[in-house]
Amino acid sequence: MFTQQWMFVRTDEQEQKVKLIGDLADSFIEEAHLADLENRFSYNHIEALRGIGYPAFTVPKAFGGQEISIYELVLYQERLAQGDAAIALGIGWHLSVMYDLNHRQLWSTEQIEKINKAVVTQKMIVNRAATEKSTGSPQRGGKPQTTAIALSNGTFLLNGRKTFTSLSPVLDYYIVTAGYEERTVEFIIPRDTKGITIDPTWDVVGMKGTASHDLVLDNVIVPTKALVYNYPSERISAASPALLHIPACYLGIALAARREALRFAKEYQPSTLTQPILYTPSVTQQLGQMELELHAARHFLYSVAQRWDTRDTTQDDSYLIPELTAAKVFAQKAAMSVVDIAMKIVGAHSLAVSHPLQRLYRDVRFGLHNPPMEDMVITNLGKQAIHEATLLI
Repeated sequence: MFTQQWMFVRTDEQEQKVKLIGDLADSFIEEAHLADLENRFSYNHIEALRGIGYPAFTVPKAFGGQEISIYELVLYQERLAQGDAAIALGIGWHLSVMYDLNHRQLWSTEQIEKINKAVVTQKMIVNRAATEKSTGSPQRGGKPQTTAIALSNGTFLLNGRKTFTSLSPVLDYYIVTAGYEERTVEFIIPRDTKGITIDPTWDVVGMKGTASHDLVLDNVIVPTKALVYNYPSERISAASPALLHIPACYLGIALAARREALRFAKEYQPSTLTQPILYTPSVTQQLGQMELELHAARHFLYSVAQRWDTRDTTQDDSYLIPELTAAKVFAQKAAMSVVDIAMKIVGAHSLAVSHPLQRLYRDVRFGLHNPPMEDMVITNLGKQAIHEATLLI
């Protein structure tokens, strides 16, 4: 049947995976609500995702992974977020890191093979630890204050603190950026390395379940092989298609809010009406606006994902950067609007702590602070238009 839930499923395999992930997502809803209220982490949700091999979905088939496309990444992440958006966003970072490592091939073949096999055979989860309070977002060119010093025995000594380390309680590897001899470098560090601790600093109004605490490195010693990447001296613009997991997550929140609004409108009938409010003209208008925004944002997101998957791989793919970034911003705006409309339909009931909409309202606003940032996207789109103007005859 043609519904918002299934409209972008194109193959039998995708349908099976969406159903599998959807069943899990629906079973996550109650626990996600309690975890938010109690400000704790849903370990069992991560274990359930490990149980279906979800961490290996973006690992190449050559290593035993699923090697899903960006289109599929968007499809599955959107469905997962309808149950537990915080866990979806967190595992999305892992999936995007694994896709990026294999797509860009910036590490040595040996290191990439090692991490792929660890994810497949040991179901390990990784994430980058790049952001720092004093330097801000790496997307804006912030240089890490975390330091790496080469020791005489060939090892490195690391000290520093990283913020926004999503899924910190269950990460098996941290990919840490550090400053080394005027350069920015990247290390991969196992969680049980001496000197690594997690400082539970994540005290926020939404997305509590991501457990994005601080990663503290106190005289951490790692071997030479832990240094996996040297960043170029000048920033190079590169397409990051796997970051579409972010807008997929927030559209998943919007779809969850839509479901709550529909359920309420179908059941709620004040004494002044002869039928539920679902059939009133005002609610029809609000639902129509909700559908319009969801259709536009989802078609934009899925079309951009498809454009990436079907691109000419012999050409430079940086031309897709404006579309990839614009899709995120557009989806985020639409998701916030849809949640707001849902709350208008449900009314003051939606503000009750016991109601799922108040959590969706808080969670969806975190997309404002996930990369890429709206101001950077709008500025770059404007510059692109200016460049085209200079070419007009």
